[in-house]
Amino acid sequence: MTQELSKRYDASLIEDKWYQHWLDQNYFHSEPDPEKEPYTIVIPPPNVTGILTLGHVLNNTMQDILIRWRRMQGREACWIPGTDHASIATETKVVNMLREQGITKHAIGRDEFLKHALEWKDKYGGIIIEQLKKLGASCDWERERFTMDDDYYQAVLHSFVELYNAGYIYRGKRLVNWCPATKSAISDEEVIYQERSSHLWHMRYPIKDSNDFLVVATTRPETMLGDSGVAVHPEDERYQHLIGKFVVLPLVGREIPIFADDYVDREFGTGCVKVTPSHDPNDWEMGQRHNLEFINIFNEDATLNEHVPGKFIGLDRFEAREVVIEQLKELNLMEKIEEHIHKVGYSERGNVPIEPYASEQWFMNMTELVKPALAAVRDDKIKFHPAHWTKTYEHWMTNIKDWCISRQLWWGHRIPVYTCQDCGEIMVQVEVPTVCSKCNSSDLKQDEDVLDTWSSSWLWPFAVHQWPKEDQDLDYYYPTNDLVTGPDIIFFWVARMIMAGYEFKGDIPFENVYFTSIIRDSQGRKMSKSLGNSPDPLDLIKKYGADALRFGVMLIAPKGQDILFTEERLDVARNFMNKVWNASRFVLMNKDFDLTEEMINPEKWKDLELADRWILHRLNITIERVTKLLENFSFDETARALWDFIWNDFCDWYIEMIKMRLYDGTTEQKQSAMSVAIYVLRDIMKMLHPYAPFMSEEIWQQVKLVNEPDLVVASWPRVSEIFRAPEEAKETEFLKKVITSVRTIRSEMNVPPSQSIKLVGRVHSAEQLAILKKTRLTIAKLTRSENIEFGLDVAKPDFSASAMVEKMELFIPLEGLIDLEREIERLEQEINAMTGFLKAVEGKLANKNFVERAPEAVVAKERDKQDFYTQSLIKLREHLATMKAL
Repeated sequence: MTQELSKRYDASLIEDKWYQHWLDQNYFHSEPDPEKEPYTIVIPPPNVTGILTLGHVLNNTMQDILIRWRRMQGREACWIPGTDHASIATETKVVNMLREQGITKHAIGRDEFLKHALEWKDKYGGIIIEQLKKLGASCDWERERFTMDDDYYQAVLHSFVELYNAGYIYRGKRLVNWCPATKSAISDEEVIYQERSSHLWHMRYPIKDSNDFLVVATTRPETMLGDSGVAVHPEDERYQHLIGKFVVLPLVGREIPIFADDYVDREFGTGCVKVTPSHDPNDWEMGQRHNLEFINIFNEDATLNEHVPGKFIGLDRFEAREVVIEQLKELNLMEKIEEHIHKVGYSERGNVPIEPYASEQWFMNMTELVKPALAAVRDDKIKFHPAHWTKTYEHWMTNIKDWCISRQLWWGHRIPVYTCQDCGEIMVQVEVPTVCSKCNSSDLKQDEDVLDTWSSSWLWPFAVHQWPKEDQDLDYYYPTNDLVTGPDIIFFWVARMIMAGYEFKGDIPFENVYFTSIIRDSQGRKMSKSLGNSPDPLDLIKKYGADALRFGVMLIAPKGQDILFTEERLDVARNFMNKVWNASRFVLMNKDFDLTEEMINPEKWKDLELADRWILHRLNITIERVTKLLENFSFDETARALWDFIWNDFCDWYIEMIKMRLYDGTTEQKQSAMSVAIYVLRDIMKMLHPYAPFMSEEIWQQVKLVNEPDLVVASWPRVSEIFRAPEEAKETEFLKKVITSVRTIRSEMNVPPSQSIKLVGRVHSAEQLAILKKTRLTIAKLTRSENIEFGLDVAKPDFSASAMVEKMELFIPLEGLIDLEREIERLEQEINAMTGFLKAVEGKLANKNFVERAPEAVVAKERDKQDFYTQSLIKLREHLATMKAL
């Protein structure tokens, strides 16, 4: 598949080509191999409804980097992909689709609805999987799983039955988070709190047989229709005489007790708390402690039910709120209304305020399940990266509540509980029973609810295989090695997978968990469609190429910190890709011989020059550093290490240093330089491959031997002891400083690039002189110096600019090179312009309103400008002083 590199790098010409080639060669597929150590990752299964986002790009690029790297290290690498059925998200989309056709799910029934859901899933689901392929994800697509595949479905039911039989699963009436939009219970983690401006209503409750009243305050006045008590603190002297008496509930007429409970904060408000046990978690606890009446006033859609006065029945909760407020005002029972800002819990999927709602649900007792999962992280059997997430995990695990695992939906794993309609016998089993195990009746009814999505995906690391059946693959690939996921699902998924691993497999599910960062825009806002600040990754791939997108996102992904994304970051990455492409093309254009194994065998090389020994030494260091950084999940630092070596060392220095040998050297000198250049370029492609798989594979085809494999399955580069050359590296760094200093003088003095100069150097030591003598031609070429004089006692020429390099003085005579008066005039104009820029920025930053109200990222940008202008002025003034002193 070898062909000459094109003049311009065009990602669109190579990405689809190589991905299809890798698929055709089955490179991504893994089979158990007892001779090789396995390396396994399971993908965090995206919702089957999902489409690719920048968050997916971040997460899956990191996973692909790890899997490609380990594959090249010789591990049996297996990255298992799949999608999650996403109960609420999918059902919501299907319900909306049917509504547009004038159909409701209850009108067509469960079986017909599930047919529509499967059709929708087959048509629209899994789009994200195809999009991941555009990103270059090297998943084992033959192992792709869906959480409602038949085998997986059976595994979920098996886990339920096993936990039920062990006494962990029970049915009970509890207060749950209720989503009126989906008419289903949701977990605490699925409640998103949003700050809202509202009111605090202070209502008067008349005391029975008295003209007095108690004042209670609430943000939800409609719930007063379900009140069954008023609580005061037992030591609050203001209300001691009222404990045990009653108030008459306004609008309802129900007499409810006044009682004492330590929960009440006597310093807050009036010290009196209205208690609605069926619609507030704290009130629920007080209701149980004091044997209060539990009155549920809501229907499943949050309209008011038959437990309220007739005039309120059927009203929406917010309509009822307005009626309650107006009627209390008419009865002079509204003490006052205050402006109030508070946080309201919203259903993540339904996007409506949730209601605490007393409901019969299935729960999982977490008391025992949590213990080994907590110990695994505390004892470092499972390591979190960054480590600070350990404290978050511990806090949640030590305050965990029983898990509500039932959902009032149809799309999902239906709970395998069957009740005999004749004798009431309950059967919990995987297989659908045909008759009652007790009375032999065939009149059986299955529980209507489905399981919480997370109670299927918590089995993911082992249920992607054939568990609970005996399975060679499971024995080989489990436990997995690394998990890359977002910190927002540390409780939803990560903690529960660890629990499931111990409960069902007796072992950890993975060794390391890397928590990704949150991607935000340049103003620090979270990416969202509603803000219009979330670009489509497929558009970015078309514009920049998948490699640039991958590399660019990794460059700006520091461990444990949010990512501020702008497309300019991808411009930087694309420039890097172009730099690598052009440098590779230059090397290959100068390769006028066939590549042989002997030519890239370091033991066969002769007469290596200083630049060769330096670049090979730097290659060694880079291989060591990149490998270590990847082991530590330092994805951004790895990208920068690659950038530094490839762009700075290889492209900007080594290639420039060997051009004289390539253009004017002997055949042996040219072949020596090319052997080293190609050797280094080969290892660059190997290290770059996990980050930029497409371009690296394309270039690799030009530098690989005929009998070598494609890059995707080539070996990871190794450090070579014969390349270690610390002294030569030190000499080269000195040489680079000399060349850089001369180039800086030329730039600052505005010497035209085409103009040759004279260079004089007063060296500090004989060692320096020796280095300069053997690299004289390189210095002359890279500084455009036609007359060079180095010595221990040379004199400083008149009218010359100077620089210091490790106690050595460099001089460039300027006579005839520049117009001194014009240069001074130019510098003064530049200083005046820069001073104006600085004053404008300082004016902004002196504006208190701007600093306090503008987004942090905007203010930070202005501070960066201030620093840049300040430092630039210092340098310009120093330069002007130098010019005036000449």
